[in-house]
Amino acid sequence: MLLDLFSSPLALLAFLLAIIIGLTVHEFAHAWMATRLGDFTAKYAGRLSLNPARHFDPTGTLFLLFVGFGWGKPVPVNPNALKNRYDELKVSIAGPTANFLLALILSIPLLIADQYGFDAYNTYPLTIIGIIVQVNLLLAAFNILPIYPLDGSKILSAIAPESMRDAVDRLEKSGPILLLTIIFVEYFLRIPILVPLITWIERILSFVISTLLYPLDIALKYLSSLL
Repeated sequence: MLLDLFSSPLALLAFLLAIIIGLTVHEFAHAWMATRLGDFTAKYAGRLSLNPARHFDPTGTLFLLFVGFGWGKPVPVNPNALKNRYDELKVSIAGPTANFLLALILSIPLLIADQYGFDAYNTYPLTIIGIIVQVNLLLAAFNILPIYPLDGSKILSAIAPESMRDAVDRLEKSGPILLLTIIFVEYFLRIPILVPLITWIERILSFVISTLLYPLDIALKYLSSLL
């Protein structure tokens, strides 16, 4: 999916930087939220840190680089230290939310540059920012899928009614095998499963960002008309 990045050294370096930033922010957000809610497990494990080395997972990073979706080193969470399953929901959703917010913030300079006639694809700093935005949206989209051990599975577990608890528990137990099977089928047998779904979610997130930044877009166009 992303192997074309190897044809451009700049794009490859920018993508590696984006992976480091995206995974670090994602896992730090989990640790920060858990600590804020009273679970200090991640803090004592050294995960309440913006040091990328603390969150590096070799397998997840390789998957992200070669397959197009991956993960960081899971943050340890003690559910018994949290008040209820809704606190677990907050911890789980913190990672994808952090990736989305980072993409939103970094979309602002891209919007400003576009209004003033800068081409993001021909300007190195803007190219790097654009790749970071895309990777963070990709991480957010992938991680909210309801397949264990992704964050989406924990979100599903937190909001599922009691009548569905057994089904959710069974899904969690088979989640890792299911996820690896889907990735294998997608990557080696070329049967599209995850990529269309992730792309669809990513487009929704991009639309949300465009909607949130629409007032800024209008303001910039107005200012440009005055110059």
